[in-house]
Amino acid sequence: MSTAGRGSEVRRPLLWLPAVAGVGVAVGLGVYGRLHTPTDISFLTGLGRPIAVKAALTSAVVVLALVQVSSALALYGRLPFRSWTPAVHRWSGRLAVLLSLPVAVHCLYVFGLEFDSPRVLVHSLLGCLFYGAFVAKMLILSRPATTRAWVLPLVGGLVFTALAGLWLTAALWFYLT
Repeated sequence: MSTAGRGSEVRRPLLWLPAVAGVGVAVGLGVYGRLHTPTDISFLTGLGRPIAVKAALTSAVVVLALVQVSSALALYGRLPFRSWTPAVHRWSGRLAVLLSLPVAVHCLYVFGLEFDSPRVLVHSLLGCLFYGAFVAKMLILSRPATTRAWVLPLVGGLVFTALAGLWLTAALWFYLT
């Protein structure tokens, strides 16, 4: 083996590190949610009925996620506009995560990871998957562009899919019942 061959192996980005971190976050949230004793104290009570506040926040996050998908398509040249796209993509993502945190904290502290019904179990698991995939996506961003070319859209799609599932199993369920 030549020296050039060994050098390129050393510099090869490790894509499994973001995956392991994402799985660790997802499993950690699930374990914490399962072992934590749920409490009746909700910090969302002052804003209205907690379930209504969570449904509204999650709906806003889904709208921002649609902005994320649209701006990502523009960044990858699939849509004709690009002028403000990078800033819109970054800030809509930041705002989406910021709005999702009170919902996640409320769910973890008040409910934990539940499996009373299939809907609740799927919702709990999707919540863990969402934050695990989000952590993996953020770590993939630090990889070279050539490495993340196919991985970033894949993980971004996983984040969006988990969020869509969360919205369907909670906010839409709330609005329809």
